[in-house]
Amino acid sequence: MLANNSAKKTSLAVPPGFDPQAVPIQANCAHEPLIANGMLLADSLRQRFATPPLWTPEITDENRYVMAANIIAQRQDQGLSTQAAVLIPLVLRNAGISVLLTQRTDHLHDHAGQISFPGGRMEPTDNGPAVTALRESFEEIGLAASQVELIGQLPEYLTVSGYRVIPMVGLVQAQGNYVLDAFEVAAAFEVPLEFLMNPANHQVRVASSEQGSRRFYAMPFENRFIWGATAGMLRNLYHLLKV
Repeated sequence: MLANNSAKKTSLAVPPGFDPQAVPIQANCAHEPLIANGMLLADSLRQRFATPPLWTPEITDENRYVMAANIIAQRQDQGLSTQAAVLIPLVLRNAGISVLLTQRTDHLHDHAGQISFPGGRMEPTDNGPAVTALRESFEEIGLAASQVELIGQLPEYLTVSGYRVIPMVGLVQAQGNYVLDAFEVAAAFEVPLEFLMNPANHQVRVASSEQGSRRFYAMPFENRFIWGATAGMLRNLYHLLKV
């Protein structure tokens, strides 16, 4: 996800030294509805995106949202691009669908080591967010467009790095291996969709500082810490599927 001219990723900007894993857990979402049996199958997902019900996207933190909107407006006033797209790759496995994620390399100036979806800034030659998401996925992890069936998109997600991110959702035929962009991507890994769509695994964390409080979601899985924009987009996928 794209953060500046030297890196192609888009994610929440964080202050130097900020450790999201050290932020206290305020609550989890175990009280929220479970997704209906069968909804996490390929045909059900296709149908849900083809004929979505009425649902309300979630804004994780109103203050962050306002800040992000202001930064995006400033970039637009300066004539800078604010459009980006990511792919939420739903990998079809015999054991069930999993979500393909990437971990950024530790040496990057912005958002080092964070977990994200493949994606980045929309180039002038890209004919829409679907093209951007597929192009970036191939560049970052070698995921061929021929392996992806796009089934829909989620509402745009605003980042305080100044981008309006469109999450494209695709069903992916599993590849034998992925060719990673060694500069940007340290690893590609999969997490079961069932785990990520279970609200009991959604943590609410609140960081407090002199600048105020910051609320974000986290979905720790094994030794991976999924949080911020990535968790926020997954929450919106949960909201779409739970109704």
